[in-house]
Amino acid sequence: MRTIKRKDYLNRLINVMNTPDIKVITGIRRSGKSVLLKQHAEYIKRHDPAANVIMINLQDLAHEDLLEYHALNDYVLFHYVKSKHNYLFIDEVQLCEGFERTINSLHSKQIFDIYVTGSNAFLLSSDLATLFTGRVYTIEVYPFSYAEYLQYFNLNDPETSFEDYAAAGGFPGSYVYKTEQERYDYIERDVYQTIVTRDLVTKYKIRNKELLESLTAYMLDNGSNLINSNSVTNYLNSKHVKVTVKTISRYMDYLCNAFVFYKASRYDLTGKRYLKTDNKYYLSDPSIKFAELGHRELNYGRVYENIVYLELLRRGYSVYIGKLYQKEIDFIAEKWDEKLYIQVPSYMEDEKVIQRETEPLLAIKDAYPKMIIARTHHPIYSRNGINIVDIADWLTAM
Repeated sequence: MRTIKRKDYLNRLINVMNTPDIKVITGIRRSGKSVLLKQHAEYIKRHDPAANVIMINLQDLAHEDLLEYHALNDYVLFHYVKSKHNYLFIDEVQLCEGFERTINSLHSKQIFDIYVTGSNAFLLSSDLATLFTGRVYTIEVYPFSYAEYLQYFNLNDPETSFEDYAAAGGFPGSYVYKTEQERYDYIERDVYQTIVTRDLVTKYKIRNKELLESLTAYMLDNGSNLINSNSVTNYLNSKHVKVTVKTISRYMDYLCNAFVFYKASRYDLTGKRYLKTDNKYYLSDPSIKFAELGHRELNYGRVYENIVYLELLRRGYSVYIGKLYQKEIDFIAEKWDEKLYIQVPSYMEDEKVIQRETEPLLAIKDAYPKMIIARTHHPIYSRNGINIVDIADWLTAM
């Protein structure tokens, strides 16, 4: 399968080389974590040919005898070379029972630069502080961005390829299949079903798999809508699925921990406080929805909103939903002292749409930039101080 250099992720790994941190590459299943690990190991070999690079893939049968933490520890120490820089790479580290004991022991010796990847359900960001006693540096890998999609297929015309990306999504493993149905079958089987019906069920010892699947289907169908655990519980109860709010809240957290969904909280711009009720849940990649639900009643505005949300996360922003009186701002994105207010409709050709989307932004009285990202098919232009930009252009802008 073809691969590309994901420079942003590689540069982050390069910048923390030889620091005492345990580097953990995390993210949703099939997003490219293993490839990134290999590419960083190759970078080290090119730039430090004398380095001792220990690469272990615990999915490889050649390393089957390392699936016990004592054996893994002994293997790594046996391959240590005292006179060299020693780099340790372990892919799918969670497959070794008691792996954290080995990692903590090796880290305490301060003789290895350690990098690991793991299944998104078994190496959660929320677990890292308790798993590892040393400081952890986490890099979260997302499915391919639109710019990476263009790079993968050697495309240079956003005008004709954006809709293809919006439908195909960012899981590179699906690109090798020839038909749309085969690609969605791969995403449904190797991503969604594996996480929901195997990984999460195993990790959290979930007995009622049907409930988890019903919840996930509801969240898929209501992506980019405001929901909360109470409303979900009431809906499922109305469908004769007996469940409590506490259980639904816990299961929603599980799905977010495994990077199937990301929760975007709401922020009241008037009261300057986060709101405890009604959040939005965005998929880690919109193709999961297509794979599960097909293209029925497709709302392009929601798909575009999901794509923009993910791109803001990739670019390092903290993102939340804005509330201003009775109006909603799709996104407030913050990074350091930078702030953006963003609306994401599907198109901007209708005057009513333009008025609807600009009105909430014009009601904000501070001077931070305001923009509308939509499928305009036009160069960027401004209206009442609000920049209106084509989504394909924005996604490829550096």
